[in-house]
Amino acid sequence: MASRLQVMCINRRPNRVDPHGHIYAIGGVDGGVRWKHTEEDAIRFIEQNLIDYFVNVNNRPVLVVVAVHLGHKYRKTVADSYTPNNLLSLPECLPI
Repeated sequence: MASRLQVMCINRRPNRVDPHGHIYAIGGVDGGVRWKHTEEDAIRFIEQNLIDYFVNVNNRPVLVVVAVHLGHKYRKTVADSYTPNNLLSLPECLPI
């Protein structure tokens, strides 16, 4: 069974033109401990069913999944009726 982690912040690549490539890390707090996972690690954890990441949108968990754009894997939330992009609207993660 996969662990569940709430994504509460992101780190963006500076000056990225591709909106799908903006995020290079996601993070949050679990049990009082701050965590941060790189894009590559988060994608691997999702694909290996090790971690279910989610974003809290209007008091409702929205799952983070792996998608592909122009051959590049990235994370996104499942389609919902809320805008803007659930991940890109999160604040920047502080250094750990």
